[in-house]
Amino acid sequence: MITRKRLATGACALLVALTAALLPTSASADEPAAKESPKVELVLDVSGSMRARDIDGKSRMSAAKQAFNEVLDAVPEEVRLGIRTLGADYPGNDRKRGCKDTRQLYPVGPLDRTEAKTAVATLAPTGWTPIGPALLGAADDLGEDGATKRIVLITDGEDTCAPLDPCQVAREIAAKGIHLVIDTLGLVPDAKTRQQLTCIAEATGGTYTSIHRTEELSRRVRQLVDRAADPVVTPVATEGAGRCADAPRLKPGLYTDRETFGEHRWYKVDLLPGQELRASVSISADRAVNDDYGVLLRAVTRHGREIVRGSEAGDGRTDVISTGLRYPKPEVEDADEDGDGKPAAETVCLQVSNSFSAPPAVKTTPGMPIELTVDIVDGPASASDVASFGLGRGWWLLGALVLAGFLAGLIWGWLSRWRVAVWRTH
Repeated sequence: MITRKRLATGACALLVALTAALLPTSASADEPAAKESPKVELVLDVSGSMRARDIDGKSRMSAAKQAFNEVLDAVPEEVRLGIRTLGADYPGNDRKRGCKDTRQLYPVGPLDRTEAKTAVATLAPTGWTPIGPALLGAADDLGEDGATKRIVLITDGEDTCAPLDPCQVAREIAAKGIHLVIDTLGLVPDAKTRQQLTCIAEATGGTYTSIHRTEELSRRVRQLVDRAADPVVTPVATEGAGRCADAPRLKPGLYTDRETFGEHRWYKVDLLPGQELRASVSISADRAVNDDYGVLLRAVTRHGREIVRGSEAGDGRTDVISTGLRYPKPEVEDADEDGDGKPAAETVCLQVSNSFSAPPAVKTTPGMPIELTVDIVDGPASASDVASFGLGRGWWLLGALVLAGFLAGLIWGWLSRWRVAVWRTH
């Protein structure tokens, strides 16, 4: 009897398992769409100066080719990689032609390592250094979809195609809000090259690295490609308004925008009773600015009453300045409710302002990059204390310390008087 029951139970379990495997599941339809693969384009300088033999006793071009071969062997499978060159085709002196000398050597997509290595092996140092046009071409190669995108620029000299300033090109690329970061690597750079490449990287939130050895180049490019494969939270591009009524409504997340010198920008956040709004803003000085500046973040009601603010000042010693605020909305027993029977949300207006100024020769457009973080969490037990004083439950600790100090003072005074009395007696 027991054996028959076990067999029946096993048969039922097997039937259920087969049925579940054969029937389509509705859960897959509700799953979010697969995240787009990250994209990386390596931009290599193939200008005539790459013939110089000052990296490990060989030419800069040879060092770059060796590094590329090692990097291509280690590219993660999920990364779609492409290669673009600058200065690889035109050897003449016609400036107009030389400044158009940039092309895509290998298209951005799934990597065929053999094909990519073969394409790199054919390169020979040739012409000009059109960094600006190459960056514009690389940005077009990567597209404007939702994938994270990274350009890795490898060059041994500054741009030779001014007035198309590559630093300004980088700012304009960043202003598009397409989540594109430019990292720059300078091969045995001089001071001017270092300054220009640093400016390009900082304009997009990238990094600059000075390279003097083949091993350094290979290791750094691999690090940057791996970083693209495992990116941090991707910020969402938004555009603040000139007043709260027209401001975009933000949900918790990380946002980027552009703000010109001395500008005010507004954003809106909905906050329910019992929740706490936490917001912070960072502004990056991606170009030369005057000393003494500040950033202000205010939370106000729709009617213009200020709730809380955060501010910070700088003096030119840092490239990024940040501030933040917290606003807890207390629970209300008789709160108004909307049509769904839920507590009515309060619209909080966030104002971001800056007091930056720039020397006359510095371009003010596009605006400086700002990064705004919005988070909504469960509010503390005593919201009013936090909103008014910023200490919350810390008042209990402060009161205990004051009381302890008072009692210690009384005891010390009593002991001092007792010691004096004993001394006089004896």
